[in-house]
Amino acid sequence: MIRNDWSRAEIQEIYDLPLMDLLFQAQQIHRQNFEPNTVQVSTLLSIKTGRCPEDCKYCSQSAHYDTDLEIEKRVEVQKAIAEAKQAKASGSTRFCMGAAWRNPHERDMPYVLELVQEVKKLGMETCMTLGMLNASQAERLKDAGLDYYNHNLDTSREYYANVISTRSFDDRLNTLDHVRNAGINVCSGGIVGLGEGVQDRVGLLFELATMPIHPGSVPINMLVPIEGTPLADVEKLDVIDWIRTIAVARIIMPKSYIRLSAGRESLSDSDQALAFMAGANSLFSGDKLLTAPNSGEGKDKALFAKLGLKAEAAKKTAKELAVDAMQPA
Repeated sequence: MIRNDWSRAEIQEIYDLPLMDLLFQAQQIHRQNFEPNTVQVSTLLSIKTGRCPEDCKYCSQSAHYDTDLEIEKRVEVQKAIAEAKQAKASGSTRFCMGAAWRNPHERDMPYVLELVQEVKKLGMETCMTLGMLNASQAERLKDAGLDYYNHNLDTSREYYANVISTRSFDDRLNTLDHVRNAGINVCSGGIVGLGEGVQDRVGLLFELATMPIHPGSVPINMLVPIEGTPLADVEKLDVIDWIRTIAVARIIMPKSYIRLSAGRESLSDSDQALAFMAGANSLFSGDKLLTAPNSGEGKDKALFAKLGLKAEAAKKTAKELAVDAMQPA
């Protein structure tokens, strides 16, 4: 049963379960809603890198901090499409594109709309993360064929000001409202290991699970400390706390894809196996997530083989479904 009326106390109670009980419950719910041992694979490309005006204290792309990041202008459309073709050939069914903007300017819209249209022609799902959107921009992205829009909440409402000051928690929720109202699937999650407490991880999950419609995709990132950012020296989070967050997300958002995102490259195969047991069923493949390192395609194939996992097949388009419906029984 899908619930949007979870209380923090209920979520905290689930989070505090003995780990084996928590994993058992999460895996049961996962198997009720998804094909077991199947993982949706996405690829993420940075289409504009660095000099972001936001001050997210974990991010190498913020113009507020001195990191070793190499600044890059907008990627040419044909180069992005070549990357998408390569991603599809390697097994990805969704191609995600991210730009280091506070929000896309109107001059950027023809560019991003063309990217969406061209990637859709390849038969892939499309996702973008471009910062804040207004209603008109969301509607145009939908008309171009955008399937998902990513805009993470990052952390709880209470802890948010410790991580970002250049935009508010409600600014993020407003963008997600525009995305949802336009009919685009929401991709929204957060980051653990920012120095937050358990109550903040519970608070993040509470915000996600009480949205009018649960996000279709929920990335659970683990902080990758970046030299030069304010969170470079934050105490490393115990992997079990990350696993607990994934398991609770699976239980309270049973039909959402729970995605392993940043931080995965530093984990052992056993850590990742626990994450899949906890109900994770989506990941980013490739050597890089925007600017952060990621497990490469070869390592993922070896991991899948070791764990007996398979990549989810591409979903059929509306045209393909219509053709199937016309075939004799």
